[in-house]
Amino acid sequence: AVLLGNGGVLDHLRDGQIVVDLSTSAPGSTRMIAGKVAAVGASYLDAGISGGAVAAEKGELVLMVGGEEIVLDRVRPTLELFSSRIFYTGASGAGHTTKLINNFLNAITLSATAEAMVAGKKAGLDLEVLLDVINNSSGVSFASLNRFPKIIKGDYLRGGLTNALMMKDVLAYVELAGDLGVASPNSAGPLASFGLANALGYSDQISNTVVDAIGDVSGGVRLFDPAPAGRHAPEEPHSAQERP
Repeated sequence: AVLLGNGGVLDHLRDGQIVVDLSTSAPGSTRMIAGKVAAVGASYLDAGISGGAVAAEKGELVLMVGGEEIVLDRVRPTLELFSSRIFYTGASGAGHTTKLINNFLNAITLSATAEAMVAGKKAGLDLEVLLDVINNSSGVSFASLNRFPKIIKGDYLRGGLTNALMMKDVLAYVELAGDLGVASPNSAGPLASFGLANALGYSDQISNTVVDAIGDVSGGVRLFDPAPAGRHAPEEPHSAQERP
């Protein structure tokens, strides 16, 4: 709608202008839009981003860019204002394809680590020790290194990708895999996990709260234990009572 809608970007493009699309989108749609932009003499780059809110605030996002490399070279100084690494991935659609693949792996490791941490909690394990073991063993991931050390202390890292958007990205990856003729047996896990989170009312909350959704159906488990009575405990931001 932003690009192709009545009075949208396409209606106002001039020859030589460059559109940089930082969304996470279906590569087929990207290539279609790139063709329409090229028809009016402008250029279109699909530039998937990674790093989340923290990297955005620091100007350290990772960009994966598809389109003409010579066009990327023209806008690189602008993109470098908010990114630390820029990868040229290939022709139009390659950036969004790369982004979907990355987000699929992100969804798998986040949801799987969430399940594992709930299991560890119910087993009575010390979650800090469990994470230390995982992060020094073969189960290590971005989620175990950067997310769960904070989540077990009650900090869900507000401001990142929501459960609804994570589900959207996984579905887009599954559609891409189908178009490519690639079997996707591993998509069932994140589809079930983030589908559960959305169904339980966490859709607009950060995707890290998938651990609470799994905890809800596992006996009301929460990784974070509030401080003992008489001490101030950090607010538990995503309790079942606060869900819409």
